[in-house]
Amino acid sequence: MSRKNTLLILINTFCILSLKSQNADTTKSLLLNDLIIRDQKNIGGIERMPEIKDNVIFAGKKSEVILFDKIAADLSINNPRQVFSKVPGLNIWENDGSGIQTNISTRGLSANRSWEFNVRQNGYDIASEAFGYPESYYTPPTEALSKIEIVRGAASLLYGTQFGGILNYQIKKGHSTKKLNVEEQVTFGNYGLANFYSAMGGTIKKLNYYVFLHDRHANGWRQNSSYNTRTMYVSANYQFTKKLNVAFEYTNMDYASQQPGGLTDAQFNTNAQQSNRARNWIGTPWNVAALTIKYDISEKVNLTVKTFGNRSERNSVGNLNSINIVDSINPLTMAYNLRRVDRDFYQNIGTEARFSYKYKLLKQNHTLAAGLRAYVGNTKRKQKGIGNSGSDFDFTLSNNQYVTDLKFSTVNYAVFAENIFQITSKFKIIPGIRFENIYNKMEGTINSNISNILPQTSNRNILLAGIGSEYSISNKTNIYTNFSQAFRPVTFSEFTPSNAIEIIDPNLKDAKGFNADAGYRGTVKNFLNFDIGLFYLNYDNRIGTIIQNGVNFKTNIGQSVSKGIESFIEINPIKIFTDNSKLGSVSLFTSNSFIDAKYVSSKETDPTKSYNGKQVENAPRFINRMGLTYTLKTFSTTFQYSSTSEIYTDALNTELPDPKYQVGKIAGYKVMDLSCVYVFMEHCNIKVGVNNLTDEVYATRRSGGYPGPGLLPGNGRTFYFSFGVNF
Repeated sequence: MSRKNTLLILINTFCILSLKSQNADTTKSLLLNDLIIRDQKNIGGIERMPEIKDNVIFAGKKSEVILFDKIAADLSINNPRQVFSKVPGLNIWENDGSGIQTNISTRGLSANRSWEFNVRQNGYDIASEAFGYPESYYTPPTEALSKIEIVRGAASLLYGTQFGGILNYQIKKGHSTKKLNVEEQVTFGNYGLANFYSAMGGTIKKLNYYVFLHDRHANGWRQNSSYNTRTMYVSANYQFTKKLNVAFEYTNMDYASQQPGGLTDAQFNTNAQQSNRARNWIGTPWNVAALTIKYDISEKVNLTVKTFGNRSERNSVGNLNSINIVDSINPLTMAYNLRRVDRDFYQNIGTEARFSYKYKLLKQNHTLAAGLRAYVGNTKRKQKGIGNSGSDFDFTLSNNQYVTDLKFSTVNYAVFAENIFQITSKFKIIPGIRFENIYNKMEGTINSNISNILPQTSNRNILLAGIGSEYSISNKTNIYTNFSQAFRPVTFSEFTPSNAIEIIDPNLKDAKGFNADAGYRGTVKNFLNFDIGLFYLNYDNRIGTIIQNGVNFKTNIGQSVSKGIESFIEINPIKIFTDNSKLGSVSLFTSNSFIDAKYVSSKETDPTKSYNGKQVENAPRFINRMGLTYTLKTFSTTFQYSSTSEIYTDALNTELPDPKYQVGKIAGYKVMDLSCVYVFMEHCNIKVGVNNLTDEVYATRRSGGYPGPGLLPGNGRTFYFSFGVNF
């Protein structure tokens, strides 16, 4: 065991001993702020965004807010199946049992590293590159979160690019009334899991601060899936005057994750834990900083300015051959085959300024929210380097040369505005508009042995418009509708050919379309929470590859439409009849979605290769989750059931796996989870749980490249035990 881990355990022991001597009267109100049992008066852990927050209008938009002080989930590994259980229609790729990366999507979109979402932390960008490579290699530890905010496609007017909407992780703040508050949580599980979370925060005069250090390592459920991740975060929030607040944040994350690669279908059915890749690794040093200035100019005018930067890397090394090609020792050299090395370097900086203005017109109060954004991104991509024949995480080159060596740059400017028009005391209309200018430049070499026609540039203007509405049925229920245009820029990988027989369409365009929502939501007293709605997602100019004249032609292949129903209902049946806490609290929830996602047009003229009428790949028709939580005094237990239907992994809806096992239907699956929490001595907690209670063998995706082609299984049954203090 490392010195750091030993030190954390000693700190926990000291905290327990010290707490015994404290006066219970002075600590009575200090229940752990990350437990469901903190407030039995609330229904579950889901609420909606307020009408306006931080000068951003959320009225008339479909939104969910996950409250971490009211959910029971395995936070030690960021278990997304449990964390996002009450968000209807959320598709999750569960092949990464480390919790380092979160792969989620909605409404038939791709879940690959959540790249169809605009992913943020405390309101600023944290993805690799917002436009050319929007994949998220960093996920904050959920033990550090106070909430997660999700706004569906209507967020395109607020934040720009991506059809999925906004996914915003909110880190905890320091205790508001104490100078120092300390959190410690230690978790152990099978397969070598050891997770340590340490944090402290508080308020000293005008300064609020919060600092955490997180460390997690494990051998992994599958063979060759060990990992070690460490995250550090520090924030300082200073209230200079009643009107002026300045906050600084810095996040550093570093990890090394072994990638077990894919499996053939036969291997998966025989033993899903096996692996044929022992030398594949991925890792990233990740650094994100942000400065936020909030200034209340007057009672009616508020200003928020966020400046943020990202200086990070994405490094991988391994054997990416087909999974049925064994990664073996070369008999001539008695050494393993040389591995491939890929590296990305990101340097991004941006500023978003937002203001809101409250005004009165025709005896009604209205609100205007507007702003601008400036962003510069630079990415260096070095791929297909020849590495060494070792087995550890070493991306040293054997010939000091990369076959692909590219530089990408993005310059983006945007202006946007929305207005809440309060038509009557119950009815409001919210129109909005956004203008984007995006300039991309690419230069370098795609093949070191072939002359390339570079640099290449692309400059385009994009105008988005939308309108939402909200009608209040009561103080806590309303009907909402929304229509918002959206777009997804051509990514760096789509700009560049992947091999010598692939050609890029010179007229390649950004994907475009719109999202539409309509629903009824709210709460009834303290026993019912619900949101039931319809959606329609039009996704035009989808980018893909077709065969023309014997070569792969990357172009805008066609149009897809996703439509369906998303519903969430949570009820506390005991509270319908009584508020008597002696009976405890029972919470029942069901989160369901039906998604009809199909291609409605295809550029391919060959009927055998046309996508028209086919189901969109990686889009399950049914996603159902339900659960039961029982709470009595300081004990709480939660049972959760998750069911996801079958999917196709390619747009041609191939039933059987291909020779490389990169495409082919994946069967649906059902997973059950159980967790328990007990608080004692006011400050201490014990958490135990079983993930995948029935040891279901299932898979959620097939990989075409990294982390190794083939079928990627989800984790089988795992156990965890956690102990923590908060004082």
